[in-house]
Amino acid sequence: MRVDEVARYVLLGETIDDAAGEAFDKSAKLMGLGYPGGPALARLAEFGDAKAFDLPRPLLHSGNLDFSFAGLKTAVRTQLGKLGSNVCQQALANLAASTQQAIVDVLVKKALRALSSQGLDRLVVAGGVGANRQLRAQLDAQCAQRGVRVHYPELALCTDNGAMIALAAAMRAQRGLARAQADHAFSVRPRWPLAEVSAGG
Repeated sequence: MRVDEVARYVLLGETIDDAAGEAFDKSAKLMGLGYPGGPALARLAEFGDAKAFDLPRPLLHSGNLDFSFAGLKTAVRTQLGKLGSNVCQQALANLAASTQQAIVDVLVKKALRALSSQGLDRLVVAGGVGANRQLRAQLDAQCAQRGVRVHYPELALCTDNGAMIALAAAMRAQRGLARAQADHAFSVRPRWPLAEVSAGG
């Protein structure tokens, strides 16, 4: 990688509401599972039938690479309402499996579409949702069919993307690409678009 390529990003798609991790966490909370919700929901899903509930896959066929999971969360709440307060554990496991499958289906399709749009044959999965076994299994199978190499960090490194942001900043600082301030003061920008970050910034 050339120095002028460090921390340069091209935004191909983004969420227009909830991110995938939020969809896992918020759905798990609705089901009364623990936090963090993603791992709790995934554990329960292992005992469920992913075809039990027909949940939406928002923007799956949109033609772009954006995501939307708020509608899925609403669908989970609606199904829970139909199941009532005395929902059995098997029905809850089925709902967890169906929820997980809906999220994974969208992530896999969008990831493969992104690779195709850029003419690439390597995929790197990062962030907390990258630890999800169902996501990894489905990506492995789909990428193998297409001759795509997929890479995952160790499970211990599949964590909040704040770690990724910190590493990107450290790399930029090491290469003299970051504008440092003597007092190390900074302002927080929680929605700072990565695509605005460039080697000369």
